Amino acid sequence: MNRIIESAKFVVDNSQHVKINLKKVDEFCDYFSHSHIKHWINESPFNLRKLNPKDRLHFLLVFNSISFSYWGDPKWKITYHSKEVDGAYGMICAIARAIENKIPILDAKFISEIKEDELSKILEGNVQIPLFEERLNILREIGTVLLKKFDDDFTNLIKKANGDSQKLLSLIVENFPSFEDSSTYNGKRVYFYKRAQLLISDIVQAFDGHEFGRLKNINELTACADYKLPFVLRRLGIFYYSDYLADKIDNQEPIEKDSEEEIELRANTIWVVGLIKQKVKKKIAHADSIHVNDHLWMLGQKKLKNDKPYHLTRTTAY
Repeated sequence: MNRIIESAKFVVDNSQHVKINLKKVDEFCDYFSHSHIKHWINESPFNLRKLNPKDRLHFLLVFNSISFSYWGDPKWKITYHSKEVDGAYGMICAIARAIENKIPILDAKFISEIKEDELSKILEGNVQIPLFEERLNILREIGTVLLKKFDDDFTNLIKKANGDSQKLLSLIVENFPSFEDSSTYNGKRVYFYKRAQLLISDIVQAFDGHEFGRLKNINELTACADYKLPFVLRRLGIFYYSDYLADKIDNQEPIEKDSEEEIELRANTIWVVGLIKQKVKKKIAHADSIHVNDHLWMLGQKKLKNDKPYHLTRTTAY
């Protein structure tokens, strides 16, 4: 059992605010089919596969470095090719727009020295994006590390992993401090690594499992615990909450980063997606947590009439 799953289990076993309905888990597994194994790249407004391999990798690194915390009132959104886009797809379009406008957003030296006005231009939308300063500092960190340690080339880090997704995960977290993502719950360290795991999953998908996407131990990647997955799991009846947590979420009261409730939301997400994976594998042998994760996330892109709000935590983790 890897340490993400192991630490998630500790939280699940002690959860006070988040519970899992196993009957609803079984119902979801019965419904899950081959057609649900898709990735956001296939739905993306920008075709990453038209980029050369190095640029594709740098695009994914830049995107996953600064893809977090989009909620607000009003919510940040941009206009891309005459269409309004928000959230993660909005960030993809902002990076794509920069590339199309000849802004060297994928160049390590450029982002290591990126100025506030340059990033403001790249992320220009209806309002300033939340945590703008944090995104600015993270981009500078990413660029600086690439220059100093990897000769301006993310492929050099990937090659050090020798085709192992778990080694790659360790290398990303060790070399880029902004990808560190863990909390403490009842005195025990709990690991999430949401953006780092998503980066690896995206690499696999963007290369269709070939070249840099040919990575072993993909089955050890877990769900990428954010605010969209718990929202969908609650919609499906798989999650149910204490009155205290339900009231906070439904009244859109912020939930503190590293609070018991926030850690329980994330850890239970990881654990239940792992449960779903195990059950789904009995009928779809190649199904992994990343496939369940992506399907749940894409379900969250569809707004339903009776949806409850998603939880609001201001954080760079997701």
